[in-house]
Amino acid sequence: MTQFSLFAQGPLILLDDASGRIVYEENLIPAEQASQWHAQLLDSPIWRQQRRMMYERELDVPRLTAHFAAEDADLPEPLRSALEQVCASTGEHFNSIGLNLYRDEHDSVAMHNDRLGDLQEGHPIALISLGETRRMHIRSKKHAPPRRLDLDLAAGSLLLMSWETQLHYDHGIPKQTHPLGPRISLAFRTRKGD
Repeated sequence: MTQFSLFAQGPLILLDDASGRIVYEENLIPAEQASQWHAQLLDSPIWRQQRRMMYERELDVPRLTAHFAAEDADLPEPLRSALEQVCASTGEHFNSIGLNLYRDEHDSVAMHNDRLGDLQEGHPIALISLGETRRMHIRSKKHAPPRRLDLDLAAGSLLLMSWETQLHYDHGIPKQTHPLGPRISLAFRTRKGD
């Protein structure tokens, strides 16, 4: 297991081999701007509660979600600015923005990989974090010895994962045992047909 500090300077390459590339940049979005975007989105009416079949019964998904196409005329201004900054920083063109609101320490997302059938092959996934710092686990699916990265995603940070990493790694945000405030994740993707 590899654990990374919150205090790394500049982009940190976490993985760069045949199984994919993962890069973390801590301060892509200045603190004041990240805080402002967090407040605007947190108080926005965009959030919805999804329900899903889990453990043979329908349960609330343990977070709130929202989704926008990049070209959506109703794209909230914080998302428009975030999209411009992410595209400029990565040199990529993203057409989809998925949002997750982790309201407190009880909200989470299980280990998973993004559905590759929905994504344009070869295009990365970029995550911007706003609000409370949360730990992400990244774990190899098949690797000897197994690889696991534990990464604290700070407000204003960018995590860039290549398309190939979704073949070889799962990632998730676990529940925590200590009190935490809200965190918003902005996930920029290039989807097929969007």
